[in-house]
Amino acid sequence: MPTYVATGRDSAGRQRKERISASNPGEARNLLKDRGLFIQDLKEERGFDLDLDSLQTALTSVSVKDKAVFSRQFAALVNAGVALVRGLGVLAEECQNPKLKKSLEEINADVQEGTSLSDAMRKHPGCFDNLYVSLVQAGEVGGVLDEVLNRLAKLLEDLNRLQNQIKSAMAYPVTVSILATVIFIAMTVFLLPTFADIFEQFDAELPVFTQVMLLISVFLRQPLNWVFMIGAAVGAVFVYRRYYATPSGRRTMDRFFLKMPLFGDLVQKTATARFCRTFGALSRSGVPILTSLEIVRDTAGNQVISDAIDEARKEIQTGGMISIALQQHRVFPIMAIQMISIGEETGELDQMLMKVADFYEDEVEQAVKALTSIMEPLMIIFLGGMVGSILISMYLPMFKIMEIVQ
Repeated sequence: MPTYVATGRDSAGRQRKERISASNPGEARNLLKDRGLFIQDLKEERGFDLDLDSLQTALTSVSVKDKAVFSRQFAALVNAGVALVRGLGVLAEECQNPKLKKSLEEINADVQEGTSLSDAMRKHPGCFDNLYVSLVQAGEVGGVLDEVLNRLAKLLEDLNRLQNQIKSAMAYPVTVSILATVIFIAMTVFLLPTFADIFEQFDAELPVFTQVMLLISVFLRQPLNWVFMIGAAVGAVFVYRRYYATPSGRRTMDRFFLKMPLFGDLVQKTATARFCRTFGALSRSGVPILTSLEIVRDTAGNQVISDAIDEARKEIQTGGMISIALQQHRVFPIMAIQMISIGEETGELDQMLMKVADFYEDEVEQAVKALTSIMEPLMIIFLGGMVGSILISMYLPMFKIMEIVQ
């Protein structure tokens, strides 16, 4: 049973610190109340003993699909008139994700103490990001929490569908690349040396291509070389992450991703669909435009696009238009800029943003299909080239051997 450490004041107003064992934060608060402690802060005590449940919770991540399912179920409960505490308790019991389950239990305990739902969710950024919390806060203020939760569920479902489309586009080339690499290494390490011994018996001069492949085979059969290659790969990943963590590095790499052949167009359309869907959902829920742009900027996923959104926010602060600021950076498609401009002029920006999001989500789906159809023959050529290089290196010396035999 976990142990909680609470700080607060007693009935005399003195500051106190208490330790208590309880199954969840809500039970700990109730027990401490019975002791006459007015809780100001409650945290779970972290000891040095290995807690498998805590380790599993720490290693588990909350996916977009998990949040979408929770939002849809929570909206149904709120719409049916179920109290927030009761609804959170039911969903916490049914939740399969340990990290989300623990967060819901703590949120439920905070709501019982009188904390608003949005403030309670804000304490758990690993489960509920700034976008989610802002929409929930807008729903609480406007008294339309069930409607906002349904919009959140729709937004997260669309985002999950986009992610799945991109993953499906990448699954085929990644799988074929791994398969080709494994086949190439296996044939180079195990098959090619057998033929090399045969070639040496005839004392024939090997072609240059075969000599190169034999050198690769010798290199791959040395365990120390594998350690060197793995270390080099890990070092390259570390250097890349360190570079990407810097503002200039992130900006440079994200700009490169937008200009990549084949994939650059997909990245741009995906970012456009996400921006319009998120911005439209925030605007439709009553979140102020400047606040909405700050949230969208932080959830854009691309630093170049985030810079363009930030410039648009500054443009609005000085009385400008979003479309003009976005057009200056040239990171969004012209059609999207024009439709956003029409939405600003007609006063129906949220509706126009949703239409743009629908259009570019369809474009992403078509781009994924086109990319998959292009990648299939390229991957077949790649696989055939790696396997063929081994076969050619083995068959080329046979012509020399035949000459010697004759």
